[in-house]
Amino acid sequence: MRQNIIKKILPLAVLVVTAFSCSDDLERNPYDSIGVGQSFETFADAQNWNNGFYQDIRNRVSGYVQYSTDLQADQLNATTDFGNRNGFVHRWEGFLAADGGIASVWQNYYSAITDINIALEGFETFDFEDPAELSDLNKFKANAHFARAFHYFGLVNRYAKPYNPSTASSDLGVPLVLNYDVNAQPSRSTVQEVYNQILSDLQIAKSGLAGEPGVQGATTFNRDVVLALEARVKLNMQDWVGAKSAADELINSGSYPLLTSESGLNDMWVNDFAQEVIFMPFVSAPDELPASTGAIYLGYDGGSDTYTPDFLPSQWVVDMFDDNDIRKNVYFTQPATIRLQNGDFSGVYVVNKFPGNPNLFTGAFTNYQHAPKVFRIAEMYLISAEAALNIPGADAATPLNELKVARNLPAISNPTMQDLKDERFRELAFEGFRLDDLKRWGEGFQRRDPQNTSTINLGSGYESLSQPAGADKFIWAIPSRDLTVNPGLKDQQNPGW
Repeated sequence: MRQNIIKKILPLAVLVVTAFSCSDDLERNPYDSIGVGQSFETFADAQNWNNGFYQDIRNRVSGYVQYSTDLQADQLNATTDFGNRNGFVHRWEGFLAADGGIASVWQNYYSAITDINIALEGFETFDFEDPAELSDLNKFKANAHFARAFHYFGLVNRYAKPYNPSTASSDLGVPLVLNYDVNAQPSRSTVQEVYNQILSDLQIAKSGLAGEPGVQGATTFNRDVVLALEARVKLNMQDWVGAKSAADELINSGSYPLLTSESGLNDMWVNDFAQEVIFMPFVSAPDELPASTGAIYLGYDGGSDTYTPDFLPSQWVVDMFDDNDIRKNVYFTQPATIRLQNGDFSGVYVVNKFPGNPNLFTGAFTNYQHAPKVFRIAEMYLISAEAALNIPGADAATPLNELKVARNLPAISNPTMQDLKDERFRELAFEGFRLDDLKRWGEGFQRRDPQNTSTINLGSGYESLSQPAGADKFIWAIPSRDLTVNPGLKDQQNPGW
C-alpha cells in the first residue's frame, strides 16, 4: 500500500516533543486537535494511524540519527570549513546531557511510541464487519508492534549499556511505556526487560505478518522485515543461534541476491535500486522525504561545481578498500576540487554513499535525498558470520566469503573475528553502525591517518582523539529536561554525564 504522509489529528499529548512532559498544558483541547476517541471511528482512521507508523520509522533512520554516531567515532575528520556543525558530538567535549541532538533523538523515539500505544488501544475500539477490513486491522496491529520494537531497540541501543547476559537484569535500560498515560512518570526498566519487550513485540508482529511475503525494496512491513530486525536484535543480545537462524532464513530465501558489479551497487545507492534491500520506507518529492544525510559529506555547490564538505573520511578508512573492491568507487569520489576557507584542494576523497537520487531532486542540484535502506541482505550475511564465529563448530566462512566475493574480494579460509570486523566496517561504512559496533565489541578507538592535514581541524578533539573501551559517552545521556520533569528518573542518569 502506498505510504503517504499523514497529517494526523492527534491529542496534544501526542504532539508534545516528549512522552514525559508536565500535564498542565495537556488538559486543554486546542483548536487544531480532537479527542482520542474521535480519531478511531472509520477504517480510514485506522489506515491513517498505520501510515503514521511508516512516517515515524522513515524519520528515525536518516539525518542526524544516522550520522551522529559516525561523527562521534573514528571514520571522519572535521574540515576547516565545518563551522562547528555537529562539533560537540565529534569532539566529545561540550557534548552534554542538555545537548539538543541527544534530546531530540530521545523525544522523537518516545513521541512515536506514544502514537503507537494510543493506536494499539484505539484499534481495539473498532467494530468492523467487513472481512477485508478486519484482516487489514490485524495487520495494522502487527505493524504497530513491529514499530514499537524498532523504536525501543533504537533507544536501548543508544541510551543504555550493551546487552551483557550476566548483567542485563540489573543494568539500567530505558523507560518502558506500553500504555498511553499522560501522567505517567516511569523509571528506567532494566536492559533485560527492554529486550524482553522488544522480543515480545517482534513475536506478535511475526505472527500477524506471517502471510505477508517479503519483496525486494519493500515499503511496508512483512515477515522478512521482522526477521531482519530479529537478527539485529539477537546479535546484540549475544543470542548467536537465534541471530544466525533469522539471518540465514533471509539469506537462504534467495529473495535478495547480492549485487556483484560496481554499476549495480552504484544503482542501489544513487537510484534506490532494490535488489538487496529488505525494507526501505516510501519516499516521494517534494513532500515525503526524510532528513538528508549526504550534505555533511559532500556540500556540493552546483554553481561553482565544487565540494565543501563538513567531514572527510580518514586516509585509513579509504585504505580499507582495495582498488578491486566494487564498493570503493561507490562509497567515495575524488572531486577535481574541494573548496575550503583556507584554499582549494585536489586529490581528496569525499564520502559519496548518499549523493542524492535524481528522481527526488527538488531543484537543479542534489538535495541528498534517498529512500533509507533500513535493512539490507548484506547485513544479514555479516550477522550470520559473526554469530557463527561465536558458535563452536559453526560455519562463518560461507556467509562471509559470499559477501566478499560478491564485492570482488578474494575468499579467505578460516576467517577470524578481525576479518569479520573489517568486512563489517567496509560494507556498512557511514550507515550509522560504527560507534555501536565498537561499543558492542567492547573496543575503544584512536582517530588516525587523515588524508591531508591542511584540510581538517587539528587537535586533541579532532584527528588525534582517543577513547578507551567503555568510555562513558559511548552511551548517550538521558536528556537533562527529562530528568527534571520526570521524578521517576531521579538518580538514573548514565555515568559520566
